[in-house]
Amino acid sequence: MTPDEYCQDKAAQSGSSFYYAFLFLPPEKRRAITALYAFCREVDDVVDETSEPSVARMKLAWWRSQIEDLFEHGKAEHPVMQALQPHVDPFDITAARLHEIIEGMEMDLDQHHYHSFDELKVYCRRAAGVVGELSASIFGYSDPATLAYADQLGLAFQLTNIIRDVGDDARRGRIYLPMEELERFNAQPEDILQGSHTDAFEALMRFQTERANQQYRDALAILPEADRRAQRPGLLMAAIYHALLNEIARDGWHVLNQRIALTPIRKFWLAWKTWVTGGRGLVRRLSP
Repeated sequence: MTPDEYCQDKAAQSGSSFYYAFLFLPPEKRRAITALYAFCREVDDVVDETSEPSVARMKLAWWRSQIEDLFEHGKAEHPVMQALQPHVDPFDITAARLHEIIEGMEMDLDQHHYHSFDELKVYCRRAAGVVGELSASIFGYSDPATLAYADQLGLAFQLTNIIRDVGDDARRGRIYLPMEELERFNAQPEDILQGSHTDAFEALMRFQTERANQQYRDALAILPEADRRAQRPGLLMAAIYHALLNEIARDGWHVLNQRIALTPIRKFWLAWKTWVTGGRGLVRRLSP
């Protein structure tokens, strides 16, 4: 199996909405974004699938060494890093940004909750915003403001993930919803950890959803028109993630004991429609 095939297999197995963005790209960009996604999956799996924090830290340290091997010596051992290597210069993939992604994974080892939304945004930046910037560089842009759009769209994606995964995270002993907001809505951490859906929890989730919706609007408002066509893969993902957010709200935020997801055929339909329209419909729907 070649490094590119390894990354392709990793992406296909995930079932992530990210995968649908790859389908419409030309070969070189598709290989680059697939390798980037595979890197994110690898380091994320270290935290999610390793029960002992000290072992997870050692594994993340090893991945840091792989980044250094790639950028300082031009070669690395892992097939994901080998797949990334030819795309580093053409698409401005930097060691600093890859290290920042790992910093986000390390936060999962150090923190099981966040006091304020400002604290949570630091995590979201590392877990998703920087991935958005790297992705935007691969898709192509002419206006630097596109990187700010990509960072903000990454935040919207991560907020959607947090809303979707409240139950999964609680079963790992984690609550990403800001503690001061739980207190504001009188939602008890113990209820969330025990999977108890209360009126207070529903009010809290309604607030989280409204903020995520606003985040999508804020991100798309700063996307330069000159780069909208090049950034269609990101808009494609935005269409899927935003539809998921709406689906969760329609279901009444019953996310503590089930995982709400869109079907693959619906994801593909949203992806195709967004691609052929250049994302105009999505931008129009989410315009302030």
